[in-house]
Amino acid sequence: MARTSRAKSAEPPVPNRERPNEPQPYDASKDELLQFYKDMLLIRRFEEKAGQLYGLGLIGGFCHLYIGQEAVAVGLQSALTEKDSVITGYRDHGHMLLCGIPPKDVMAELTGRQAGISKGKGGSMHMFSVEHKFYGGHGIVGAQVSLGAGLGFAHKYNNDGGVCLAYFGDGAANQGQVYESFNMAELWKLPVIFVIENNQYAMGTSVNRASAEDQLYRRGESFRIPGIQVDGMDVLAARGAAEEALAWVRGGKGPIILEMKTYRYRGHSMSDPAKYRSREEVQAVRDKSDPIEHVKKLLDAKGVKEDELKAIETEIRKAVNESADFAESTPEPDPKELYTDVLVEKY
Repeated sequence: MARTSRAKSAEPPVPNRERPNEPQPYDASKDELLQFYKDMLLIRRFEEKAGQLYGLGLIGGFCHLYIGQEAVAVGLQSALTEKDSVITGYRDHGHMLLCGIPPKDVMAELTGRQAGISKGKGGSMHMFSVEHKFYGGHGIVGAQVSLGAGLGFAHKYNNDGGVCLAYFGDGAANQGQVYESFNMAELWKLPVIFVIENNQYAMGTSVNRASAEDQLYRRGESFRIPGIQVDGMDVLAARGAAEEALAWVRGGKGPIILEMKTYRYRGHSMSDPAKYRSREEVQAVRDKSDPIEHVKKLLDAKGVKEDELKAIETEIRKAVNESADFAESTPEPDPKELYTDVLVEKY
């Protein structure tokens, strides 16, 4: 008797695994909105000043600015507690400021001064502060993802209730070490939130041309890690996603991926003329989706007057200018510092 063959369906199977809830925009109070505004504006003005100092030759090496992406870090890190840790790549100044590191300490590091957070030896890409639970600032693309898994392991091993927020970009999303880290993190149910800051151009190639699967929140599916795609230009959407992700991870369900769809206004670094996209494209994003302007409209709806926002602007500009003056005037490291912090002498 002839055996009949059954054609296999090309349709994907219906997911039978638990997934996090769909995040909702965070319902911020007036005071919380004002704090989001202040934090984003501080990052924006700080980065603009850093760009000026770079142009004057006071900052050397590479310098990657966060202008346009402020809502991602502000929304996510506003939900963290003192138990949690943060690690990111080399576009790191904004994340550091949000960890509570004073602007003058960050700016002094940019200019290579002794008073910098890494004693002037790290520069823009390699800042670090255990005290503030900020673990870098990493210049190797994607290297921080494996280290982030390690931080998650430390949180779990020490049973301290902490979660690691591990940021990386769309360019790093194709690195092999990222997937090794995904696999281990899910196997061991590590408390890690993998945050893909998808600014859509990596170093200079559109994500659509560089990634066969450009919906990056799906990248964890083969490791059973759920992913959520988030409007990274909206600080309330970012905070809402952080709430769901933290509930998932703190509930012992393992890691999660947040793909934050965002956009950088400047080039990949200060040395990038960004000729791979038009000025019109950048201006269109600024006009329609600027994260700071969005919050200004929300504040206006809550009755915050223009005079109050101008006072905040004045205060932040003053703090940023003072940090730049400090960074220009404070001494460079003593040559003996070349021989410190090279080896770990205590275990």
